[in-house]
Amino acid sequence: MGNRASRHHRSDQSKASSQTQAQSHSHGTPKKPAWPKPAKPVSAQANPEAAALGRVLGRRMEDVRGTYTFGRELGRGQFGVTYLVTHKITGERLACKSIATRKLVHKDDIEDVRREVQIMHHLTGHRNIVELKGAYEDKHSVNLVMELCEGGELFDRIIAKGHYSERAAASLCREIVTVVHSCHSMGVMHRDLKPENFLFLNKKENSPLKATDFGLSVFLKPGEVFKDLVGSAYYVAPEVLRRHYGAEADIWSAGIILYILLSGVPPFWAENEEGIFDAVLRGHIDFSSDPWPSISPGAKDLVKKMLRQDPTERLTAADILNHPWIREDGEASDKPLDSTVMNRMKQFRAMNKLKKVALKVVAENLSEEEIMGLKEMFKSIDTDNSGTITLEELRTGLPKLGTRITEPELRQLMEAADVDGNGSIDYLEFISATMHMNRFEKDEHIFKAFEYFDQDNSGYITVEELEEALMKHDMGDEKTIKEIIAEVDTDNDGRINYEEFVAMMKSSGPEPIAPNRRRRH
Repeated sequence: MGNRASRHHRSDQSKASSQTQAQSHSHGTPKKPAWPKPAKPVSAQANPEAAALGRVLGRRMEDVRGTYTFGRELGRGQFGVTYLVTHKITGERLACKSIATRKLVHKDDIEDVRREVQIMHHLTGHRNIVELKGAYEDKHSVNLVMELCEGGELFDRIIAKGHYSERAAASLCREIVTVVHSCHSMGVMHRDLKPENFLFLNKKENSPLKATDFGLSVFLKPGEVFKDLVGSAYYVAPEVLRRHYGAEADIWSAGIILYILLSGVPPFWAENEEGIFDAVLRGHIDFSSDPWPSISPGAKDLVKKMLRQDPTERLTAADILNHPWIREDGEASDKPLDSTVMNRMKQFRAMNKLKKVALKVVAENLSEEEIMGLKEMFKSIDTDNSGTITLEELRTGLPKLGTRITEPELRQLMEAADVDGNGSIDYLEFISATMHMNRFEKDEHIFKAFEYFDQDNSGYITVEELEEALMKHDMGDEKTIKEIIAEVDTDNDGRINYEEFVAMMKSSGPEPIAPNRRRRH
């Protein structure tokens, strides 16, 4: 299913900056909020063009630049670019996601944008939901102006703080479940709850945590059943995989986040996405490996009740907020959690970056013969000859080449291939991804990547060599890099030999935390 899996496109900006606010598209509505009035009425007689209705929002077109001054780019996604903007009169700093209307080629794409705007307007005013300040459409783009989140991602804050306790995990989980409770009580199902979709508003200690991505959200009537496969692999509920689900799927995803907040890793691992799904459907959750023996019974009780296989047996959001462990005056301890939890969280984020750098090195060293077919494939998919491939070009191009690929696989490919997170795949990224997809991981290619890191040709990758290579790509601090080495260095000699490097490349993540648990990302 990939990190995004649905017929809906994803137009949220990339996570290139911690200031980026992720947002996307949402679903048709039984309740359509009134649109905010434009700041300055424009006379249709004086400016006939201004009287034209936008094809996306169905309202009179209005230039957002009349109200806001555009600053630097904050992030970039498949359909949208997010900018820092400043209100010309008040000086307020906000984020503006600009979605190019020429990229909204399908009716579904347009509906997705409308739905996102409707749901964000519908939910605006909640402390833990990013506030949409206004939606504008001109001849070229739809512009969504919203709160600027500058406090970083959920995991980043935890890692930066150092001290981390069950009480801190309970507090964060309470904010996340409060969002779920508000959504459900207002007839909205989120459908893509995951840590990356929560940002802190600012860098203050007491900053609220904000849900920022409603791209897969839908309006939900009581008893309504959904069948489309959407979400993100680690966080997807079993009933979503069975294509028969309702709001309880959000509780499962929140339960997965809580499991990660307490242990540093998701409960379901596998070598590939299909394996993750099998594990989710089997539903065996490890509560015996470290750090679980030292986690309180109350925390374990809550996680188990959020991750019941039968959705009808799961706690509701209101039930969770009343659970003794999560309540503000509750029983969650302030005793620091084992430092391995935080270390694993770092590894969870960093390890696949290391592998992606290595794969890119492999791609650079493929022979002309090996990549000729891939080169032609790239050219045939890149229909506008821009040198990059968009999701839409990929969706259209692969079937023409005789490649049968499902929408989940397509989105998995796009997300995995887009190493720099700019919403499109460049030539080298395409080769890296398709090489990997087609099992081009031959030993001689892996050896080339090994040589890239082993700069003194000693036959070993040292801490210093890996540190230098990964620092070039902004992929972690010295401590994290040492932890990665420790994870890969199975013979514990403080360096990575070729055999260990091959094992890392052919697996899909760090070594398993428990012998029976493998993971992929």
